[in-house]
Amino acid sequence: MSEAKGKLTERRTLTLERTYDADLEDVWDLWTTAEGLESWWGPDGFRIEVRSLDLRPGGQLLYAMIADGPQQVAFMKNAGMPLVQECLITYREIVPRTRLAYVHLTDFVPGVAPYDVGTVVELVEASDGVRMRVTLDAMHDVEWTRRAAMGWEMQLGKLAQVLAKPRTRPHA
Repeated sequence: MSEAKGKLTERRTLTLERTYDADLEDVWDLWTTAEGLESWWGPDGFRIEVRSLDLRPGGQLLYAMIADGPQQVAFMKNAGMPLVQECLITYREIVPRTRLAYVHLTDFVPGVAPYDVGTVVELVEASDGVRMRVTLDAMHDVEWTRRAAMGWEMQLGKLAQVLAKPRTRPHA
């Protein structure tokens, strides 16, 4: 919550829900391993490279978000943004195969002071697969919140595509 003009206001959130015809362990692995994240994370026209991953409360995920689609490269150049952006997530809560909560440092928007965007991922095994709910904080304005929602829609579609392929689990 934040204080605005003497009144407490809650930060707006977005919630996206999906059901995947998949094994809970596979969905969890895709959220919690470097190989898994690199296979789907990021909106269309972007890919990531995990630099480090420390999956524990207080641990961090450091990754590079890389624009590699022609339209995205052009957009980033026109916006004066780098084509490779180092990104930082700090994990707040980890309940294996059930819940991830983290904050993503948003320090890539030109002219906007860095701030955290909270995200909670909840997974529930169901008869029709895995139900997933992703709840994230709205960004600093309506346009960037819209962009974030579009990006999440794209990357959850990429997650569905990865889950539709046969996969082998990484060994811990």
